[in-house]
Amino acid sequence: MLKGKKIVLGITGSIAAYKACLIIRALIKQGAEVQVVITPAGKEFITPITLSALTHKPVVSEFFSQRDGTWNSHVDLGLWADAMLIAPATASTIGKMANGIADNMLITTYLSMKAPVFIAPAMDLDMYAHPSTQQNLKTLQGYGNHIIEPQSGFLASGLEGKGRMEEPERIVEFLDKALSQAEPLKDLAGKSILITAGPTYEKIDPVRFIGNYSSGKMGFALAAECARRGADVTLVAGPVSLSTPEGVNRIDVESCQEMYEASTKAFPKMDAAILCAAVADFRPETTADQKIKREKDDLVLRLQPTHDIAQQLGTLKTDNQVLVGFALETNDEEVNAKKKLAKKNLDFIVLNSTRNKGTTFRSDDNQISIISANGQKDFPKKPKTEVARDIVDELAALI
Repeated sequence: MLKGKKIVLGITGSIAAYKACLIIRALIKQGAEVQVVITPAGKEFITPITLSALTHKPVVSEFFSQRDGTWNSHVDLGLWADAMLIAPATASTIGKMANGIADNMLITTYLSMKAPVFIAPAMDLDMYAHPSTQQNLKTLQGYGNHIIEPQSGFLASGLEGKGRMEEPERIVEFLDKALSQAEPLKDLAGKSILITAGPTYEKIDPVRFIGNYSSGKMGFALAAECARRGADVTLVAGPVSLSTPEGVNRIDVESCQEMYEASTKAFPKMDAAILCAAVADFRPETTADQKIKREKDDLVLRLQPTHDIAQQLGTLKTDNQVLVGFALETNDEEVNAKKKLAKKNLDFIVLNSTRNKGTTFRSDDNQISIISANGQKDFPKKPKTEVARDIVDELAALI
């Protein structure tokens, strides 16, 4: 998959910079075209002459290549590349990338990059384990960048053995695999899919509500993945601060009632629905017209059940439709998920648990099991963008 690919290789000031030569040779051997962008510190460890001899291209380091006004365009590089690989990536460069500090050609190229970005950290373990470095890596991952670690794919929670740069052959292997997966499958072309995402807010008065901690990230990742694979996606989104994925038709709602109405109206025209939203199960029996004042020592709220959107769509579902639900559980996870699977006429259910730290609400990661009548598939903790791919793979096999 690397044949004909245009790769920008960023090199920073690390002792591991010499390994960039091996990366270049492996990329070119597979038919890729490589353009090196090196930081000033990087040139202290490896010479541009060596890199240029391997790539057959001038090495880019400064904004202005000569004193005659000729300059290197980071914007053009961002448009030219099929991928950007930064290997080695020092703690300093990772920090600048995470915070948009564009003080050298490599960072400005990164900030202009339209293609996927892959980062291979290289530093000692103490620097790698420092909370600021870990936060910067999480930030970069949240932006959609890919972190390559020794014997690992994406950023993992364990730190033992981390820090040193992954070996060149595995970096190239990882890049090859990721770019292959990035090619749109288009296996959902012509299909219409409804997705619900985020929380619902059930008003108590004009300034207060009953809600939950859902960020909507999982549902939006699912919408983006379905659209990437050719589906016509309708996303019914609760109150979240996320940008609409490209090519997705978004309907904004606030309450369960609004989400129920939008979902039941859209579903009959759909080939499938993925109900990822964390819908409130109860709402206040009455909503005050004005802000409730603190006049007593206590306040009693009477609650009543909201609409069960999953069960209603399960009732409406035809033999030609696929319905996917989510089960967020705190205990007896599998038992509760299987009950919901049967009760709501779902084709499969995605189970996750609040007991898995660093997943579910407000997190960029998730850890799921997919349960259907045919059995159960368990998946490791991974970014929600990757979890979305696993879920849509399962959907695509049924639709």
